[in-house]
Formats: sequence, C-alpha cells, structure tokens
Amino acid sequence: MTDRPRTIILCSCESTMPLDVGAVQRGCAGADIETPKQLCRAEIDCFRSAAAREAQLIVGCTQEAPLFTDTAEASGRQKNLTFVNVRETAGWSSQADTAGPKMAALIAAAAEPLPANPSVTLTSDGITLIYGRDEQAIEAANLLKDQLDVTVMISKPKALTPSRVNEFPIVKGTIRSAKGHLGNFELIVDDFAAASPSSREVLIFAVAQDGAVSGCDIILDVSGNPPLFAAGDLRDGYLRADPGDPAAVLRAVLKARDLTGTFDKPRYIAFTDGLCVHSRSQIVGCHRCLDLCPAGAIVPAGDHVAIDPAICAGCGQCAAVCPTGAAAYDVPPADALLRKLRVLLTTYCRAGGLNPIVLIHDDDHGGALIDALARYGDGLPANVLPLLVNEVTQVGIEAVAAAFAFGASAVRFLLRAKPRHDVAGLRKTVALARPILAALGFGSIATIETDDPDALGAALAAIDAPTPTSCPATFIPVGSKRDVMKSALRELHAAAPSPIDVIALPPEAPFGSVEVDVAGCTLCLSCVSACPTGALGDDPDRPLLRFTEDACVQCGLCKATCPEKVITLKPQLDFGAVTARPRVLKAEEPFLCIRCGKPFGVKSTIERIIGKLAGQHWMYAQNSKRLDALKMCEDCRVAAVTEDNLDPHGAPPRPRLRTTDDYLRERAAREQGEKDDG
Repeated sequence: MTDRPRTIILCSCESTMPLDVGAVQRGCAGADIETPKQLCRAEIDCFRSAAAREAQLIVGCTQEAPLFTDTAEASGRQKNLTFVNVRETAGWSSQADTAGPKMAALIAAAAEPLPANPSVTLTSDGITLIYGRDEQAIEAANLLKDQLDVTVMISKPKALTPSRVNEFPIVKGTIRSAKGHLGNFELIVDDFAAASPSSREVLIFAVAQDGAVSGCDIILDVSGNPPLFAAGDLRDGYLRADPGDPAAVLRAVLKARDLTGTFDKPRYIAFTDGLCVHSRSQIVGCHRCLDLCPAGAIVPAGDHVAIDPAICAGCGQCAAVCPTGAAAYDVPPADALLRKLRVLLTTYCRAGGLNPIVLIHDDDHGGALIDALARYGDGLPANVLPLLVNEVTQVGIEAVAAAFAFGASAVRFLLRAKPRHDVAGLRKTVALARPILAALGFGSIATIETDDPDALGAALAAIDAPTPTSCPATFIPVGSKRDVMKSALRELHAAAPSPIDVIALPPEAPFGSVEVDVAGCTLCLSCVSACPTGALGDDPDRPLLRFTEDACVQCGLCKATCPEKVITLKPQLDFGAVTARPRVLKAEEPFLCIRCGKPFGVKSTIERIIGKLAGQHWMYAQNSKRLDALKMCEDCRVAAVTEDNLDPHGAPPRPRLRTTDDYLRERAAREQGEKDDG
C-alpha cells in the first residue's frame, strides 16, 4: 500500500465502535485517514469529496457499499474504490479497544490487488426437462411453459389425468444415467414412451423402449429419486427439490426461469496437463484429485487427467492436494492469495498487534457466522484475523506454511458442523501441516466445525496462541503453485523457533524419498523411464540409478512400474534437498564387449544370464560361439552372427518337407519288400 496515494474512510458507525487511528496510521503509513461518524447519511459529502480525488479510496464499510458505489459513479469515479468490513470483523467486539492493529491489517489486505478471475461461458436456450412422479411435475410445467421450452417426464406413472390442451409434451421414463451441465445435458432413459393423444380417462403411453437418448439445457428434478449426479447441488443447470416440500419445489421453479441466456462462470482451476503425473504407459500413479472431486469434473485422459471447467464447482480440493501444481486454483492464484496473507500479517505486526490467529473462512457460512457473533455475541477476539477465500477447501500447504512464516501464532479453518460435501482434501492438508509445524516449533492448526456463533467465539478464545517467530519472513510470493509452496516451506524453516532438517510425513505427502532394495534391483531403469519429474535418473556411461529428492512428488509411478518390486516410497520433508546433490541409489560395473571393449549392460546381469543359459538351454548347450555373442555389444553381435553364419534363432535344422510322393514311394517299397519275401 505504500507505493501509491490513498485515502481511508473509517466510519465509527454512529460511534458504535472505537477507532484507534494511531494503530491504523502505523499499519497504513502515509494514508490520509478520515473518521466520520455517519458516513452513509449525514456525512455523505465526506465520501463525495474523497471520491472526487484521484487517490485510491478505501471505505471501512460493506453494508452500504451499493450506496457508496452509486454515489461514486455519480461523481465520475469508476475504479480504485475498495470496501472492507471492519465493523463485524473488528469494531463490534468486546475487545474493540485493542482492535486497531487488526483494522489496519484488514484495510491493507483489502487494498492488495488481485488478478481478474478467468471465466468459462455457458449457454442455455431454455430447453427444460421436468422429471417427476405425478401431477406435481405437470403443475411445475404449467408455471414454466411461457418462459421455457418444457417437456415433462414421469417416472413409473400411475393414473394421470389427460390435459384438455397439450401445451407441452408429456412422456414416461426413468433416467438411467445423466451427464453434462447447464446448456448441455445428455440423458439415457429406460422405459421411455410418449403419451397417446387418444388418452381418455387417464394417460396411456405407447410401447416403451430402453436406452433412449435425450438432451436438454435444464433439468428440474422433482421425482424424489436419488440425485442424478454426485453432489447434485453443485451441478449448474440441475435443480432438485423434494416433492414433499412445496416451497422447495416453488423455489426450484423460480430458479429455472432465470436459466436462459449466456452465463459467465469462473474457471476455478488452471490445469497444465504436462505437469500431471497421473499415469505413464497405462500404469496409474497419482490419483489424488480423482479421489476427492465431489462434482465428478475430473476424469482420466491418457497420461494425465482432464478437468471440465463447466462442471467444476470450485471446491479446490484437487489444487490443494496436487503434488506438482498441474491443478492450481485460480480464484485467486496461489501466489496472489499468499501476497494478501503477507500484507495482512505484516501490517498487523507493524501496527503493534500481538499473537495473530488467522481464521480462514468462506462468505456463505463463515461470513454469516462472524456477522452473527458480532451482532449477538462478543465478536471476534482482537488478535483473530479473518481471511476470506472462495472455498476453505482450496487452501493448500503453501498457504499454511506462508501464514506461519509471516508470523501467525495459529491457523484455524471455519467449516460447517456437517459439511455439505466431503472435505477430505482439507483434512489431508491439516494432517500434512501438523507434523511440520510441530517439529519446527510453531503454533497449532485445526478446523472449527460449527454452525453456532457462540461456539465459534468459545473455540477462538480457547486457542493457546504462543508468541510467533521472532524473525518472520517478508518474502514476496511469485510464481506457480509448486514454486510458491517450495518458497513458503523454505521461509518457514528459516523462521522456525526450533528448526530441524528432516521431518517424517503422512502417506500421500507431496514430498519424500525413494528407497530401493539394492540386492533385488537389476538396474533395468524402468523406473527412470516412468518418472515424470526427473527425480530418478541414470548415467549414459555406466549402469547407475540416481535420485534427486527435491524433484520427487511421491506419485508412485516408479513403485508401480518396477518389475522387481524393490521400490518403496518414504514420505518426508528434507529441507536440505533443495541444495543437495543427486544421490546414487545403486551403481554397478558395466560389462565390456569381448570383441571391441565397449562397455554395455550390467556386468552382474549378463554374467547371471550366461550362467543360467550355459549347459542348460538347447541353443547354447553345444555352441560356445552363441554364448560369446551374448558377451558382445549390439554392433559386434550383429557382425559375429553374420561372419559365423549363426542362425539368429539358434534352432536345429528343420526336417525336409514330406509330400504325397514320399508316402507313395514308401508304400511301394514296402509292398515290393513283402513280395520279395514271399
């Protein structure tokens, strides 16, 4: 914030919260700070005056942001206007008197620029399938028929009264499978049949067929059957309501009316397939993202996976656990989020704050819970710094490491008491971070899973927030996810109260070593060919297997590929690996060609092969030249076979082909012999 002029308007909201202007000034050095009491009403001219200036304008209020935005636009201001909530997050608190450093930190972090979010376009023409079980689906169609192109499908219909006028098709069928998204659904339907136009008392249907294929833009599911999609509430264009809840059905109908046209959806994940270590040569290695995606947006695609941005719901678990950074969260990118975290913690420290606790939360659940705690409880403690993210599950080990490196005393993730979807990815991140933080002497990391604001306040108050590192990091995170993760961990180690070099980690950690049973390894180097990151390597001049730990992501492809099954993975974090030289796992002497002296192959392997073949196999039992050919390099072997006229297959001569004439001659000779004997 120090490289451009700025104005901060910090309203006391009719004197309902104290303002420590000195702390804010220390944290936001050089800023012009104004402190009205009723900015949105009696002192609106204060805002107009500030909006008319060119300096960046930061307003400490989000409740009246629409009013301020309209006022700014009327004054000709179109950009450099930022809103930050300091009332519910800091000012409305039983510890508000000491919340000045937190206000400064929140203001500075809000002003940190973020890149524009990339998007993907979805188009819907309003072709809608209403999938139901009775007349309720037909009633929903009557509400939507004037806005959407509606078809009603009844699963296992009972007695249905025919309509006087058929304003939309009514069919029967049971959806066997569904795929796609808003604007592009594809269904396979069993027991499909259209209603007969001659239906009299009740609807009758034509002869049914299985496996019918249909497409639509929107699905309104009021069938009461299991959802058509895993995590159906995350699938754009799929609206499901309990048919026993009329209010829920009406809400779904109203949502469906708005799903026509063109929509820009955030592209949550930036995916680089060249970095993916899913598989090689049809052998599967890493499958972390496939195991975690709740929306079913990730599928195998050869050596890598593919992420459908139209289906992706943005939970970010794939990015949080991806060991290479092939899947990276983009709303915002990892380095941008870490820069915001850096500003938050360094500003808090500069303003005089002590023992900061970072509370990572989303807006839908966490924002509402923090608001309720401020309005009806004691509010957040003065040392709790809320960090708003799109999804809590998007946060990976890089953000946790950076938070403690920048001076956090503790980190908490705010979740629902019963998460709507699996949060296994976040739990893996916490499980990975705990041994690292404990070994280096940092504070704690945990989740707070509650829907009760008072329980949230009690959990935060109970945190033992030790004095953070005395030499916090100040590095500026820049680069890809894997790069900032490595940088954050190095800075974490440098700032550690009790640094150690090697830390054991839980399974599936993205760091570690490869151990080889040397006695069983034949140096076939299949593992080298399979390793997608170059962690395993060979030597062009001699039989050798070397390992570079800094490049290993523990994908397991080497272990799965090894024909001798002598490779094991050892998850660990070795802070010295980044500067360590590659270490040799196994090396042997090469075999020297008996003809030209050129080194080739592995001496022990060739000697073992010769020992098994000599005197044992019919190809080599009586021909020493064949054994000598095995002791030659590829060039000399070809020359020897040509010069000595050795059959490359080594088989004995084939018997002469027998024909009918041979059998006739033999029979004639036999008959002649019998005649002579007689």
